[in-house]
Amino acid sequence: MTTERAYRYRFYPTPEQATLLARTFGCVRFVWNAVLRYRTDAFYQRQEKIGYHDASAFLTQLKKQPDTAFLTEVSSVPLQQCLRHQQTAFKHFFAKRARYPHFKSKKHRQSATFASSAFSYRNGQITLAKCREPLNIRWSRDLPSAPSTVTVSKDRA
Repeated sequence: MTTERAYRYRFYPTPEQATLLARTFGCVRFVWNAVLRYRTDAFYQRQEKIGYHDASAFLTQLKKQPDTAFLTEVSSVPLQQCLRHQQTAFKHFFAKRARYPHFKSKKHRQSATFASSAFSYRNGQITLAKCREPLNIRWSRDLPSAPSTVTVSKDRA
């Protein structure tokens, strides 16, 4: 049985990568807040619980609207991962292990999770989806194997 483990590394993005990541963080936050509002309104107005598949269909409709067309400029994988994280948050809430999920703010830690289909790991370098060049990562230790997911986060520091 293999055990998954998280490793944290610092990296220094190019200006192009910093712009793309800032746009990705904003889109992930926007999707989280929009779907959370959709789920909350559906529960209080129609007393129905919205699952992952309905939330994914809502995201597809959101991408097709002209005023939210900016969602198509970033990779779709972090947006789907955002929905998965929100589904887990609701699962923990309904099991009484956590409080109700809250809306995300730009002031706190921003993150985006890329699944294995949204990045490539070759020769010790990670290239994210829609990026032209690999990330400039400061490797403090070697990875024991290829990563299954990559979470890029930006905090206030």
